[in-house]
Amino acid sequence: MQLGPYALPNALFVAPMAGVTDRPFRKLCKRLGAGYAVSEMVTSRPDLQNSLKTSRRADHSGEPGPIAVQIAGTDAQMMADAARYNIDRGAQIIDINMGCPAKKVCNKWAGSALMQDEALALEIVGAVVAACLPHGVPVTLKMRTGWCAEVKNAPRIARAAEDAGVQMLTVHGRTREQGYKGAAEHDTVAAIKRSVKIPVVANGDIDSPRKAAEVLHQTGADALMIGRAAQGRPWIFREIAHYLATGEALPAPDLTEVKVWLLDHLEDHYNLYGEYTGVRSARKHLGWYAQSLPLAAGEAGRFREHINAIGDAQAQLDCVKDSFDAWAQARTHEEDNNTREDWKLAA
Repeated sequence: MQLGPYALPNALFVAPMAGVTDRPFRKLCKRLGAGYAVSEMVTSRPDLQNSLKTSRRADHSGEPGPIAVQIAGTDAQMMADAARYNIDRGAQIIDINMGCPAKKVCNKWAGSALMQDEALALEIVGAVVAACLPHGVPVTLKMRTGWCAEVKNAPRIARAAEDAGVQMLTVHGRTREQGYKGAAEHDTVAAIKRSVKIPVVANGDIDSPRKAAEVLHQTGADALMIGRAAQGRPWIFREIAHYLATGEALPAPDLTEVKVWLLDHLEDHYNLYGEYTGVRSARKHLGWYAQSLPLAAGEAGRFREHINAIGDAQAQLDCVKDSFDAWAQARTHEEDNNTREDWKLAA
C-alpha cells in the first residue's frame, strides 16, 4: 500500500491508543506483522510540548519508519504549528485526531468533538495540510462515523478532507456517543470508500482473522486498523496476514515464543520510562498478555496479583520468566499424560 512517498509493507495498521501504543509496543507490533503504526495522540498545546509525557509519546528512537505522529487540538494555527514541530523532530506522516471519544478530550472540543463543528474541523485540516505540504509530509485523518446516531456526518467530512489534501482516512465504525459500547458498524465505512478516491482504513471490533476478512469484504477498505484486540496479543497481525493470504488459521504461538517477545517488550519499556514508571506502567500489558494466553483456571489472576505487588524491574522480569517456565512445564506434563491415556485407549 502506498501512502504519499512511502510504500507500506502491508495493509494492517496499529491504532493509536493513549497509554498503550508507545514506542516499545509499536515496535513489537511491527515485528509481529503490522505494516504501519501511528503514535499515541500528542497535544498541539505548545506549553505541554516539553512535558515528560509528551516527550515520551514523541520518542521514535530505533522505530522502523515511516514515523507517523497523531496530533490533537482545537485551534487551526496551533495544530499547524504542532505539525511543523513534530516534523522537525522526525515525523514523516501527520495524523489528525478527530476520533478520540474520551471525555477529557471531547470536553475541550478536541478529538471526535470536532465532528460537531465541521467548519472548524475543516479549517484545522486545511491548516495542517498547508503546514505539511512544503515538507512533502502526507496528512491523514482518523475519525468516527459522527457525533451521534442522528448525525453521521463522516461521509461529508471525508469528501471535504480529501478535497483539502488529506491522503488517507481511517474511520472507526462508532459514533462519539457510543464510545466503545455496542457493535461497530462498517456500512458507513463502505459508503465513504465508495465516495472518495484516497485510501480508506476500517477500524473497530476487528478482533480475529475471520473478522478482518469479513470487514474487508463488507467495506472494500484499503487497509485495516486494529486497536484493543492487539493489547496483550500483538501477534494478531501475523495471524490476520496469514489468514488473508492463505485462508487458513495460523497456529497460536507457543509459550516460549511469547516469553521472548514479552521480555523484549519489557526491556524496551524500561528503557523508555525508566525503572520506577516502567515497572508500574508495564503491569497493564502483563495483565493483557496473561488474559490472552490459554492458561489454567486462576493462573492469570494469580499472575496479575503477583505482578502488581512487584516494584523493581529485575523482579518483574524474573516473575515473567518463572511464570512462563512453570506454565510451559505444566503444559508439557499435561500433554505427556494425555499421550499415555491415548496409548492405553489404543491398547
